[in-house]
Amino acid sequence: MPMTGVLTFHKCINYGSYWQARCLVEGLRSFGVDAVILDHNSRRVDLQEWRCAFQPLLPARTARDDYPRYASKMRKFFDAFSRLPSSPSFPLEEPAEMEPVQIAVVGSDEVWNFRHPWYGGCPIFFGEGLKAGRVVSYGATFGNCTASHRLEGHWSARLGGFESISVRDRTSMQIVRDALGYEPRIVLDPCLLFPERIRSPHDAPTDRPYVAVYGHSFPEWFRTAVTGWARRNSSLVLSVGYRNDWADSQYIDAGPEEFAAVMAGAQSIATNFFHGCVFALVNERPFACALSSYRSNKIRDLLTLLGADRHIMAEADPCSAYEKTLGEPIDPAVGQRIAALRHSSAGYLKHAVL
Repeated sequence: MPMTGVLTFHKCINYGSYWQARCLVEGLRSFGVDAVILDHNSRRVDLQEWRCAFQPLLPARTARDDYPRYASKMRKFFDAFSRLPSSPSFPLEEPAEMEPVQIAVVGSDEVWNFRHPWYGGCPIFFGEGLKAGRVVSYGATFGNCTASHRLEGHWSARLGGFESISVRDRTSMQIVRDALGYEPRIVLDPCLLFPERIRSPHDAPTDRPYVAVYGHSFPEWFRTAVTGWARRNSSLVLSVGYRNDWADSQYIDAGPEEFAAVMAGAQSIATNFFHGCVFALVNERPFACALSSYRSNKIRDLLTLLGADRHIMAEADPCSAYEKTLGEPIDPAVGQRIAALRHSSAGYLKHAVL
């Protein structure tokens, strides 16, 4: 079987980025495909990534006591990166130095987000210079670019060189449609496509019922509503991956597998991150989501696609709304929609690489 390379953001200190990369490459291997992560490296990117990992809450500065916790989290990520099936390393800016592959799968994640602070506009993610017989995308997204974003001619030409394109949200679908004149397939994030790949040898961090909080910089109204629900239901509020001072407990230094265990063991989930919603759906956990300016497009598109937009909370929502989103099972129709999209997404991916 010819070698297939997955080109994505595989070394971000971010649970969603790690798990989507791992799920995609392991999912391809479950199809019998000889798949590896294309291991691009950049000192420039590394320095910006590590700076962000130590200061994730800017403009609020990280407390001195939290530096060892964030350092421990990074070391766990580095260990997880080292265990991913990967190609020989090559410079991000010099794809000509990569070993050739028969097929390059670009995505998932924000690989086409021109606004990404350190990956934005890197030509390699648009196929430029890739040493591949064929280039396809799976679940790629333009991130927080709006549907009105217009691709300049050379960017459209690069995407036009892809043999097949799929995206993970409607906004990205509209951008590609306007650039290339056809609608690409909308597919599931790899974590939802291959949920069985998300396994953790770790147990949940506490025996008490808890609300897992994933994200940061939540609005005051959301914090108040979530803590109020937790008090009424005798639940602990546990923040994973980041400090949220309003939580009862901080698990800042969770590694990727520990994160998966926290999300699987939660009574319910409160988040403002895309993969917070994804992991709630993977584990069929009740969840409430507050939109942020950076992530609103992709979260709203995902939850609307799945018929789960009642989980998007607004400041005007009463306490009773949280009793439903955090306290009641996810609507079975959402699971049915995921199952249908899982079937079509797997069909697209198999057709693209086999």
